[in-house]
Parts: sequence; structure tokens; C-alpha cells
Amino acid sequence: MTMEDFTAARRAMVLNQLRPQGVTNPGVLAAMGTVAREAFVPEAMRAAAYSDRSLVLGGGAPMMPSAELGILLNALDPKAGEKALVIGQGGAYSAAVLEALGLEVTRSDADAPSGRESFDIVLFEGSVASLPDWVAGLLAPGGRVGAAILDKGVARLSVGRGNGGAIGFKSLADAQVPPLPALQARPQFIF
Repeated sequence: MTMEDFTAARRAMVLNQLRPQGVTNPGVLAAMGTVAREAFVPEAMRAAAYSDRSLVLGGGAPMMPSAELGILLNALDPKAGEKALVIGQGGAYSAAVLEALGLEVTRSDADAPSGRESFDIVLFEGSVASLPDWVAGLLAPGGRVGAAILDKGVARLSVGRGNGGAIGFKSLADAQVPPLPALQARPQFIF
């Protein structure tokens, strides 16, 4: 594909995937319309970079579909100058979109970042069985969390707000978001 093909694919993603899913935040639409998603996937997968599906990158790292990312970012309402943490090996594209929105972004594979930093936004790049306990402690006052949370095998896009060390969530939509391997429930033997 040529640069023009990718530019057309980005435009089509905004018009045919993001807007129909209710993504209306002008900053999110502009950032996702300019950040080159194809630059964040292996060369052999670049033709599928703008398809409306999850991609599994090297090492099993998930990259959520554009529409799902757009829905979460729309609900998180990121503001320039805020601090964001993107969790997941496939989160380079999400981090680049947040940076294009003017946020200061930190990335982590699946562990709590070292230090005592507080974040306005924590975004999970992949579905999780449950949030790690340390997430609530990373949120700045009024901080928000975006994740696809597994509920009986179904991933639900959810946005939560921190309040007094706890997070209250609102479910937005069911989604096809691959699991974040390091944050899945471990099989247990139950008698």
C-alpha cells in the first residue's frame, strides 16, 4: 500500500468506524485521523492496520480495534496537559494518539510503574479479567480508567472514575478485544 492508500484508510476509519460508534470528541477524531496506525504494526500486517478488528502483534500483544479505542478515548475525554498511563505491550499506537492530544504518556507492559506518579488517565490495551489492585492508587483526584473488562467471557468497554481509593465503572459497549496476557485470571483448582 502507498502513503496515499494509508491516508485514505485513516479517513475511512474516522468516517466509517469511529463516527458511527458515537465518537464525537473533535480532538480524538483529529488525533486518530492523523496518527499513522500502520507504523505501529509489523510490516506484514500493515494492510490490515485499519480493519475493524483486533490485531495480535509479536509475542501475543493485543492491539485493540480502532473503534473500541475511539469509544474509550471519547468517554475518557482526555485533555492536553494531563498525564496518561497506557498498559499493554501493544499500546504504542494508543500512546501516540494520546500524545497527539497533548498528554504526557507513560507506557507499561503490565506492572505498576515505579515511583509515586499520579495519572489522570489509565488505559488498558487489551481486555482484563479484573483490574490490578494498584491501579486505584495511581489515579490523580478525578482520574479515569478505560478498559475492556471480561465478564463471563464477554469483554465490555468500561470507563471508571477514581474516588477515595476505589473505582466506580460504567459499561459502554460489548467488544471484541483480545486479552492482555499478563492480566488474565489464573486457572484455579476448585473442589
